[in-house]
Amino acid sequence: MQFIEFMRIRGIPIRVHPSWLFIGFVFTFASQQQIETLLDTKEHILLTWSIGLLTSSLLFLSVVLHELGHSFMALREGIKVTSINLFLFGGGTRIEKQCETAMSCFRVAIIGPVISLFLAFICFSSLHLFPNSSQIVSNLLVQVGTINLILALFNLLPVLPLDGGIILNSLVWYFTGSKRKGLKFANSSSRTLSIFAIFCGSFICFKSGGLGGLWLIVIGWFGLASARSQNQIFALEEILLELKVSQAARKNFRVLEASETLKSISQLHLDNSRDKNFDEWLLICSGGRWVGYLTEKVLKNIPVQDWEKYLLSEYLRPLKELPSISEKEPIWHAVLALAKENCTRILVFNSAGLPSGTLDKADIGDAVFSRIGLKLPKAFLEAARHKNSYPLGISLKKLVDDMVSNGMVQVSNLDNSKK
Repeated sequence: MQFIEFMRIRGIPIRVHPSWLFIGFVFTFASQQQIETLLDTKEHILLTWSIGLLTSSLLFLSVVLHELGHSFMALREGIKVTSINLFLFGGGTRIEKQCETAMSCFRVAIIGPVISLFLAFICFSSLHLFPNSSQIVSNLLVQVGTINLILALFNLLPVLPLDGGIILNSLVWYFTGSKRKGLKFANSSSRTLSIFAIFCGSFICFKSGGLGGLWLIVIGWFGLASARSQNQIFALEEILLELKVSQAARKNFRVLEASETLKSISQLHLDNSRDKNFDEWLLICSGGRWVGYLTEKVLKNIPVQDWEKYLLSEYLRPLKELPSISEKEPIWHAVLALAKENCTRILVFNSAGLPSGTLDKADIGDAVFSRIGLKLPKAFLEAARHKNSYPLGISLKKLVDDMVSNGMVQVSNLDNSKK
């Protein structure tokens, strides 16, 4: 979505989606109609539209204050806030990383509804300060107070990604010691309440045909979609835990003897259509032993007429220079290894300590998608391989990072996962 930044507070960019113009118009028009009815006149058009615009502006301010509460608490917990985004269905605070403790997560989530409830309390408690004749002011306070009350109660629903769902997650996390259990419990709650909202909305639409029923159906549908998406993440995490490197690796190297000349490299008819940064590895053997490796780039600095003068053994490099991993390791180790080494692929060693294949992001993506029953076309895999990215843009690195932060896996033995 295209967001427009309109201001910064403490370095936090506050961005608005154009869909907010629609929400602003709806609230302005609804408030204008209400004030016009209250005054029982159509003569004060400028006044009624001004009050309507003020009401929608206060709605906007209420949402901004709600999100600033989350942002300031996150900063207090040592978490960087990247932006506050306001869109059709409300707002969202984007943070750089997840909270490390349950109580930190709880504090960041609860502060938004607390601020909205406080604003509602201020509005309703201020009503007695104005005489009954101040109908416009009283009506404005009631509207803004009601908006903040609804904002607080709606966000407290135990549905992800609402504040209530995050609060439920943090509480289960705190009492069980498992962030993953908290997420699963909150996701189950989201799914149950979303189905209930769809059922209630359908019943209301069938009985009276009101917009309230349709709104419940829309909210339930979005909640159900979010729960389904989270379940898919759980499934991918299980695959990353179970899948081994050997199940995704493929042989993407050539083998030559150290006693051969450099001309033997050109005779392999290497695929020149590949990306220039994706040289094929040439593993070198001598007397049945692996002694090193080369790439075809070695030919670029040597005249063609001299290719038969030099042996491969004169230019080979040790295998230990190549990023590598054992085929017995889980595939999530390979995801972290590729990111850590900042390379296009890694060499895979078998249980005997011998090279058995290579592994890149496309190979990992293909193996993961195959586990969930999705066979990717070869063209998709080649495109991902040339871009050095995971197929379909899936962010497996972020998923593994979340697994680490959730305590599902430990990275202490990552450096020992090589051959």
